[in-house]
Amino acid sequence: MYQIACIGFIEAIKRFKFEFNVELSTYSVQYMIGEIKKFLRDDGIIRISRSVKELGVKIRELERIYMIKTGESLCITKLAEILELPEENIYMAMEATKNVESINEKIDDDGKELIETIASDEDEQTKIIDKITLLELIDKLSYRDKEIINLRYFKDKTQSQVANILGISQVHVSRIEKRILKEFRNKLLLNF
Repeated sequence: MYQIACIGFIEAIKRFKFEFNVELSTYSVQYMIGEIKKFLRDDGIIRISRSVKELGVKIRELERIYMIKTGESLCITKLAEILELPEENIYMAMEATKNVESINEKIDDDGKELIETIASDEDEQTKIIDKITLLELIDKLSYRDKEIINLRYFKDKTQSQVANILGISQVHVSRIEKRILKEFRNKLLLNF
């Protein structure tokens, strides 16, 4: 970051004119910030288009405002409706702008890395396999079914809250949830 800021400072020096009636330090800060933002935007671990990043920022801001006003989360359907975009675009922007985690990332004060916490014992391996299997099953669900599972089991919403968010009855949510769980059970039993 220091080197990138230095590049911004050099650019500021090249363009600086005393006629601006401003100190070089004041003038150069904007160039330095601009270079850092450009680096973070364009040279990340995974390249994501600027329009997708901007959409992700817009979505997070809408979610924040909605949460403040209503105390509830915005569903993808509602976001798509507000932004007048297909749900796929909303989902893609949300996924693409999530933070990337490295297995070499430090996770505690002792300098322990995430990779070191992945134990070799049977229980940990089983948990990891179970999580992967569950994510694969969820990924194959329709959008509405995914939303119900996400709200119920990952965001701890009641069936009534899910019904209000999705604009359906609580009984309908209950039936869908039971059907999904039965499908999961059947698919898991077939694999073992």
